[in-house]
Amino acid sequence: ADGLRAVGIDAALLLPCDATDTTSLAATHRTLMAAWGGIDLVVYLAGDYVPMRADDFDLARAEQVVAVNFNGAMRLAACVLPTLQAGRGIAFVASVAGYRGLPKALCYGPGKAALIHFAECLHLDLTPRGIGVWLINPGFVQTRLTARNAFAMPALLTPEQAATAAVDGFSSGNFEIHFPKRFTRMLKLLSLLPYRWYFPLIRRLTGA
Repeated sequence: ADGLRAVGIDAALLLPCDATDTTSLAATHRTLMAAWGGIDLVVYLAGDYVPMRADDFDLARAEQVVAVNFNGAMRLAACVLPTLQAGRGIAFVASVAGYRGLPKALCYGPGKAALIHFAECLHLDLTPRGIGVWLINPGFVQTRLTARNAFAMPALLTPEQAATAAVDGFSSGNFEIHFPKRFTRMLKLLSLLPYRWYFPLIRRLTGA
């Protein structure tokens, strides 16, 4: 709260909420609706990350990651969609890791891929009603979660740089907001390759 006031945002309402708990989401939603009377933009930013490969696959941990990265997004959508009106919208922060399979993304990538698909489906359903749907796909951002990576992360952004890119992306009018372009465009190109080319190339690029 002090940080928000320091940049001139005095009317912020900060509420604790568990994105994996339907009851918690509903209670937070009721409080916001009572305080503000409506919501203009919902952004699902909750996320979890654990580097994981087949030889250290941990089902319980994997399910926990997917619960935050995908199931929580569905719970949030179920909570807010009935009250979202035309001219308002919802955005989901996924990841370029959801484009195609990547090493060490055994539990992270599938949840983000599902979130991308979910956002695409919502866009098809809601845009004709005047409700905006956006998909935000960042590359590597410097956080306590990505600090778990034991490799040099290309085109690494600070949280401030990522936040600026996301906010600026809304003005583009595009469904997908992805950044940094010098990195995400390369991954988009790789995602178009057939498997017989993609697998050996990604192994070579990552050393997997």
